[in-house]
Amino acid sequence: MKPLSLLIEILIILGVIIKRCRLKYLDCLWWKVTSLKIISEGIILYHNADIEAEKHNKKQKERNVTTQVSVNEVKRLLSHILERRKLIKVIYQRENALGKKKIQRKLRIRGIQNKDLSKRNKNHLRKQAKKNFTDEGDQLFKMGIKILQQSKSQKQKAEAYVFFAKAANMGNLKAMEKMADALLFGNFGMQNITAAIQLYESLAKEGSYKAQNALGFLSSYGIGMEYNQAKALIYYTFGSAGGSMMSQMILGYRYLSGINVLQNCEVALNHYKKVADYIADKLEKSESIPVEKVRLTDRPENLSSNSEILDWDIYQYYKFLAERGDVQIQVSLGQLHLIGRKGLDQDYYKALYYFLKAAKAGSANAMAFIGKMYLEGNAAAPQNNATAFKYFSMAASKGNAIGLHGLGLLYFYGKGVPVNYAEALKYFQKAAEKGWPNAQFQLGFMYYSGSGVWKDYKLAFKYFYLASQSGQPLAIYYLAEMYATGTGVLRSCRTAVELYKGVCELGHWAEKFLTAYFAYKDGDIDSSLVQYALLAEMGYEVAQSNSAFILESKKVKILEKEKMYPMALLLWNRAAIQGNAFARVKIGDYHYYGYGTKKDYQTAATHYSIAADKYHSAQAMFNLAYMYEHGLGIAKEKKSYKQTNKLLQNRRHAL
Repeated sequence: MKPLSLLIEILIILGVIIKRCRLKYLDCLWWKVTSLKIISEGIILYHNADIEAEKHNKKQKERNVTTQVSVNEVKRLLSHILERRKLIKVIYQRENALGKKKIQRKLRIRGIQNKDLSKRNKNHLRKQAKKNFTDEGDQLFKMGIKILQQSKSQKQKAEAYVFFAKAANMGNLKAMEKMADALLFGNFGMQNITAAIQLYESLAKEGSYKAQNALGFLSSYGIGMEYNQAKALIYYTFGSAGGSMMSQMILGYRYLSGINVLQNCEVALNHYKKVADYIADKLEKSESIPVEKVRLTDRPENLSSNSEILDWDIYQYYKFLAERGDVQIQVSLGQLHLIGRKGLDQDYYKALYYFLKAAKAGSANAMAFIGKMYLEGNAAAPQNNATAFKYFSMAASKGNAIGLHGLGLLYFYGKGVPVNYAEALKYFQKAAEKGWPNAQFQLGFMYYSGSGVWKDYKLAFKYFYLASQSGQPLAIYYLAEMYATGTGVLRSCRTAVELYKGVCELGHWAEKFLTAYFAYKDGDIDSSLVQYALLAEMGYEVAQSNSAFILESKKVKILEKEKMYPMALLLWNRAAIQGNAFARVKIGDYHYYGYGTKKDYQTAATHYSIAADKYHSAQAMFNLAYMYEHGLGIAKEKKSYKQTNKLLQNRRHAL
């Protein structure tokens, strides 16, 4: 909330109070005291908000300046790295040529055997490799990673890349991968795809699976490289063999959908399962929350009002309400800071602060979340089973589902109390009855693994399914396992793959949805497109429609204009296959107007019909009615007028 609007709100409250004083003289003294208190609070909050706004603007300016300085330093180091690698390559070629001549002379004079020579060459290469991987380079890379993990501002993140650039300059391959990614995705406004490709090609020769995956992606779109799907497939295959989870996911999607390969569900299952196993292992260690996926097609005119991302002004307003004692807002802000959602940074101290305020006011949810924080342990709330038990018990006594589930976990794993499966089952059942998905999953797991109960796959399936309806990721994973192996259910490869795919999409790479959105919002279209396009290649439907939307705007500079509509049509088609009604209408539009393909009214009518019949799209109904009326792609007959009227009536109902 802006300071001026806050002041206006205070004045309105004051006006209401004065009117009330006139109506009831006896209550006037109390209302005057209250009004003075509200005014004083309002003036303080107004002053604080004004100062905070000034600080925010000042920090923004400082951040822009310092980030630019850091970026310039990174660019300078990067150009030095590229020049150095070219120079090393030239020197190596010259030395190699001279070395061969010297070797030939020595062989003639001394008669040294070829075996001895190969051993010497191997020893020389080993020494050279050791020089490249110096301890100093490794230390610089680790320092950069540490700064990046702890950083909350763009300035700190830019400083991390200065360390990466220095480490890369010393031949550190991991640092070079970081720098290549920064150049490709345009981190801190330093996008240079040509330089990124040079680094990736150099890294790929040295066996970097990340570089192979990146080159496959660039080849599949023709960004900075020749458009070549066969080459992309080879890069992805090598990347997946080297351990790239992204390449595994891309290949899984390609075999599932039959993109430049023969459609094969079993091969897709194999690829997706490897990634899903990796994600499930991460989820079991720490709870992960899906990243917000903003659809650019929803609000193209006013992206700043998107409910998926919390604006700074709205956040300030929520803080104001929380300080005034709004318990629900306190719990909401605590949750947002606990997991770092809606564009807010993860901040355990702020989360605990808001939860404690709400807990003092009697909020059972806040008590349960405090228990959760102490159970898992973090910087603000060090791991403490006794404190966790205390807060879970307080919440459970009020019938809170999260608190009941927390007590169940303590008894199930024996944290601070002896292991007691009967008690755990009792608490999980109570929480599950209240609809808490994590408790439903735990019940499913107990019946699936036979922990404290007899194995019962039907009951396990029941609880996994219930939890999956609320998006519980581990429940989805175990359902996929059951369908993949035919445990407790009839085996279904297609169902298993779809479920595994949903788990895979929870990977850390999904964080690019936020960075891509902010890049788009800031006008950095090329950076936004590259990030969305990579996610689209991995099978994210939202990213496919967002990439297509950006391409058809023709604001992109990294692709030739004649490639934009055909590529957009390809992406709209992939999004439509995954159930996007808007994308289906778009395909109809492209065939109707001849964007990226030849004009084809019949094909346009086919796609409009699918959108109208399957998704009840009002726009598709109108388009079909227009085509019936004018006989475009459909024979103009008397009965077509009835069809037109019917479609228009359906459109009115849909609207």
